[in-house]
Amino acid sequence: MDGGGGGNRTRPNILVTGTPGTGKTTTCSLLADATQLCHVNVGDLVKTKNLHDGWDEEFECHIINEELVCDELEDMMEDGGVIVDYHGCDFFPERWFDRVVVLQTDNPILHDRLTSRGYMGPKLTNNIECEIFQVLLEEAMSSYPEDVVVAARSNCIEDISRNVAMLTQWVNDWKPAGS
Repeated sequence: MDGGGGGNRTRPNILVTGTPGTGKTTTCSLLADATQLCHVNVGDLVKTKNLHDGWDEEFECHIINEELVCDELEDMMEDGGVIVDYHGCDFFPERWFDRVVVLQTDNPILHDRLTSRGYMGPKLTNNIECEIFQVLLEEAMSSYPEDVVVAARSNCIEDISRNVAMLTQWVNDWKPAGS
């Protein structure tokens, strides 16, 4: 069975990443319900635990402190059974994840989702360009083993349902390393 290893974990850890607006939080919430894994939204964690170095005026978001985020998650990740939801992936330790899912959305759909959230100017342009150039897929492929990374289309509710079903099956089939 492919997928990471997990050390002493009895449940796998999954990272769901992708450009804002690709359906990460929806996918993670549904997957957590289906698998009883713990969903951690890193953006929410950063806000509630003050794991940031201030506010970026241009992009209208917190500047996360990656070291503080990793420190906060370390014990939880070692225990396993966690779904991490974040739009970046290269700063997390490779050993944490048994599966890395990069959600991808067609640009016109993503543009509509982001503008409905109030994204404009550089924030909108930067996120659309990240999706066009597949920045997050490239980041995942360069940060994790090839057999751990999966790209998944996320244009509509049917795609999300299919992704949740695929990941639920993967979780149910997952075995710790050496078992």
